[in-house]
Amino acid sequence: MEPIQSALNNWLKNNENFQTSMNDMREKILKSDRVQALLADHPELTQPQIDQQLMKLYEYDYQSLNCEKCPSLESCINVIPGYVPEAQVQNGRIKLIYHECQRKQKEIQMEKQRSFVQSLHMPKDIHEASFSQIKLDVNGRSEALKKIQQFFKDSQTQLPQKGLYLHGSFGVGKTYLLGALAQELATEQIDTMFIYMPEFVREMKASISDSTINEKIERFKRASVLVFDDIGAEYSSAWFRDEVLGAILQFRMMERLPVFFTSNYDLKELELMFSKVGKSDLEEVKAARIMERIRQVSEPIEVTGDNHRDL
Repeated sequence: MEPIQSALNNWLKNNENFQTSMNDMREKILKSDRVQALLADHPELTQPQIDQQLMKLYEYDYQSLNCEKCPSLESCINVIPGYVPEAQVQNGRIKLIYHECQRKQKEIQMEKQRSFVQSLHMPKDIHEASFSQIKLDVNGRSEALKKIQQFFKDSQTQLPQKGLYLHGSFGVGKTYLLGALAQELATEQIDTMFIYMPEFVREMKASISDSTINEKIERFKRASVLVFDDIGAEYSSAWFRDEVLGAILQFRMMERLPVFFTSNYDLKELELMFSKVGKSDLEEVKAARIMERIRQVSEPIEVTGDNHRDL
């Protein structure tokens, strides 16, 4: 935080009102309801002490205490934007202690909440998703929303062991539904990691060269709630399927940690895709093993409706 005296000096330089005569300013300050209330609470202050601390009284009087003089946090008029003064008197000295204003407190809380939703190459709107904005004019979303809201309700006492596998056409709102869940979970300080699968594959391949792949895999393994968005859209390989995706799912299955998925493919279609990524005779077995892990950590739900991206 910028030193208060430095901030005050800069503030006063830009304040034309302070260029009026000290006599007029003194009269104006001492007539202020706020200053009079402060002095009434501290009758021990002598007149010389008050006169010596007019600037401190002015600093206290001019500022907004309840955001009443500020149109927004960005346009805060206070010496330290986002902070309000509390006047204290000790041994004849007036001290101003600065605390976050109500808007600053809200911003800090929102930043803290956002920190519980992390993402890897995900769109910004997952941080703005909300249950209240979900349109239920299409029945195809109702079951998914009901299951998601039940997951959130249950998580307030104990985190459920299973997530959901949301599959359906493009643009029906699968990712948005899970974004809304992540925002609600953040209010309970439950962290969610979103992973966009096509970029995730590229990220993992790039991480081999800088030796960060194991660190990243561990991070994804241990997130309280993990979301694989658009699984099946990635250019997969036997290595990624077995050593990366398989390792993460195996850990979460054993630790009973939920995983959510969105996909344009149902489970049978996804298994067929996974069975074609390698060249050995065991590809179908390996694909079936991955799908069994997916079934253990999630429940399949079809999401239908119009493509909202075209609206």
